[in-house]
Amino acid sequence: MIEPQSPGAAAFAVAAEGIGVASLWVPEVWGYDALTGLAYLAAKTSSVQLGTFVVQLGSRSPALLATSALSLQELSAGRFILGIGTSGPRVMEGWHGVRFRKPVQTTRETIEIIRMVSRGERLEHAGEVYPLPLPDSRGSALKPLVRPGVHVPIYVASMGPRNLELTGETADGWLGNAFIPEAAEVFLGPIRGGAQRGGRTLDQLDLVAPVAVEFHDDQPSSDAAARRHADGYAFTIGAMGVGGQNFYNDAFSRLGYADEVATVSELWQAGKHDEARSSVPLDLGRLTNLLGTEDIIAERIDRYREAGITTLLAKLEGNHTEQLAALQRLVAIADKA
Repeated sequence: MIEPQSPGAAAFAVAAEGIGVASLWVPEVWGYDALTGLAYLAAKTSSVQLGTFVVQLGSRSPALLATSALSLQELSAGRFILGIGTSGPRVMEGWHGVRFRKPVQTTRETIEIIRMVSRGERLEHAGEVYPLPLPDSRGSALKPLVRPGVHVPIYVASMGPRNLELTGETADGWLGNAFIPEAAEVFLGPIRGGAQRGGRTLDQLDLVAPVAVEFHDDQPSSDAAARRHADGYAFTIGAMGVGGQNFYNDAFSRLGYADEVATVSELWQAGKHDEARSSVPLDLGRLTNLLGTEDIIAERIDRYREAGITTLLAKLEGNHTEQLAALQRLVAIADKA
């Protein structure tokens, strides 16, 4: 994960590319956009893949998202990965002024439109969310002014069963927040089912697990790091949902933490934030990240591989020098494992 606007980011990207990092990912929430920063990194690097983590669906029209993705794919010489996600009502309706509705159908239709534009087809789409041209309008079915046939890999950040199935059916990869190798089938089962429905197999998708990476020499400091990351989930559990709908909480419940999640959510909503943080199960911080000695991290990487994960998206703390040092250790461990 990289913030392109931070001082020294370009030099860090070049150095990461030099030690064998396969991909760099730029976040997009309610701050700097991801696409502009990736264009900058594309000009500074030559071989590393460049992805969004993630572009929020609805923040741009599907046609604009398609042409932006195609622009980046051309400018980067085929290194761009479009990571997309539906976000939630707090962000979409509060920040973008776009109604949050039918997230699975929105994802499906966005992918369909991106594929149509990429093929250079005239944009006529009989969708439920995105009917194009708009019915009863003066709109025209336009043919995109792009070079046809350029493929843009689309990765979906999905958590609910229906969106996971859609990912398996239509996407090139999955961005798996809160993935726990010991409970892999909670997420990979629906993706596998969707892949089968789409006439392919799970191993045809790049399965990406975002993980915080921290090296610690002793168990107490590792446990403290796990506690800190678990505490961070309290905001996600307690504040990210609206009207009883929280995709993270649903996922954590399917992972076996339903009672704990309900407690954390109740405490956070009551304003008891410290109690909410301390009530998040330690395993949510420990099992969703790479924390500990090199031997422990090597063992965890093996668990991710055995579960079917093909890419680890490392989230690093510290300045760029510290991050690069951690990356060098992580790459060396992964190469040996």
